[in-house]
Amino acid sequence: MQTIKINLNKIVQANIDLIVDYLKRGLVIAYPTDTVYGLGCDAKSAEAIKRINKIKGERGIKPLLVLISDFKMLRKYCFVNLAQMEYLKKIWPGPVTVILKRRPNLPTELTGGLNSLAVRLPDNDFLTKIINEVGFPIVSTSLNKKGEKPLTSIKNIEKHFKYLPDLAIDAGECKKIKPSRLVDLRDVENIKILRK
Repeated sequence: MQTIKINLNKIVQANIDLIVDYLKRGLVIAYPTDTVYGLGCDAKSAEAIKRINKIKGERGIKPLLVLISDFKMLRKYCFVNLAQMEYLKKIWPGPVTVILKRRPNLPTELTGGLNSLAVRLPDNDFLTKIINEVGFPIVSTSLNKKGEKPLTSIKNIEKHFKYLPDLAIDAGECKKIKPSRLVDLRDVENIKILRK
């Protein structure tokens, strides 16, 4: 596992290039999100997603959420109507994850075999820049073993996991430890708040 230190207020292009390279090669990263520290990879790579589940100690497949960089990327992977788009423009970018009907271009390992996708447009220049440069959504699942609390930093990551990510991005202590709000937006006439 390689570790790099970054300053989220002063993003260095060389670091972005390195992270993008890892993601494009189908490798797994531990990284700071706009909520908690996360584990991430190319959302289109079934093999990388399997590795994330192995790191977390998950058995079987369950749906994972993805981060996108803009509405154009959203439309590539989800079906979005005008009313849904109006709603999304009010809440994004920000710490709100929405469930939408997905297009059939993502692996079962990501979606858990469901015809929906949990997706978020983060309010975070660092993440948006990375996703823009890789050109695909990245998986975002909290950095923790199944049943344990998410880590607020990557310090001593080796003590928590039997299997490690390929790259750990250290941006210091995570201030927000609350996960994103979760909204089911598949039926815009009947929006469900699944997690506040």
